[in-house]
Amino acid sequence: MPLSKPQRRSLAHHRSVSCYGYQREDGLWDIEGHMTDIKSQPVDNPERGGYIAAGEAFHDMGLRITIDQGLLIHEVEAVIDQSPFRMCPGVTGAFRKLEGTRIGPGWQRQVKELLGGVQGCTHLSELLVPIATTAVQTLWPSTRDDIMKLGAQVMLNSCRTWAADSEVIKTYLPELYQAAPE
Repeated sequence: MPLSKPQRRSLAHHRSVSCYGYQREDGLWDIEGHMTDIKSQPVDNPERGGYIAAGEAFHDMGLRITIDQGLLIHEVEAVIDQSPFRMCPGVTGAFRKLEGTRIGPGWQRQVKELLGGVQGCTHLSELLVPIATTAVQTLWPSTRDDIMKLGAQVMLNSCRTWAADSEVIKTYLPELYQAAPE
C-alpha cells in the first residue's frame, strides 16, 4: 500500500490470512481458512521454551468447514499448531458446535452465541468471516442452484452494491429490490 507521506518505519508484526474453497467428489465443499501471526522481534514466552523467535509463528491456526450447496455446515475441523499458551489448542473441538448451522442471515450472531467469549477462540472466530465469504465465492460459478439468490441470503444489505435499493439488485434480483425512501 503506497503511503501518501513516506515515513521511516520497521515491521513489527505480520498477520496473514488465506482461504481456499474446494469441491469434493461427494458433492460437498471444503472451505479452509488459515491464519498466522509473525513477530519481527523475539517475544518472551515461558510456555514455549522461554521465547518465540523473530520470524517464528506466534499464532498458526486453521479451520475447515464442509458445506453443501445450500451453505449448510456438515463438518468443522479446527487446529491450532502454534499459540502463545499451551492451553489454546484445547478449544478447537468447540468449533464443532457450528455443525448443522447455515451460513446466511444471522449466522455471525449465531457464531457469537455458540463460540463467543470463553466458549471459543477469538482468532478462530475471526477467521470464520473470511471463510463465510470464501464459501459464497467458491459456490458462485455453480449452475446447480440460483447462486445470485443464494448470495443474496448472505450479502443483501451488506454493502452498497448489495443494498436492497441498488441497481445490481434491481437488475438481477428484482423480487428483492426495494426503492430507497425519498
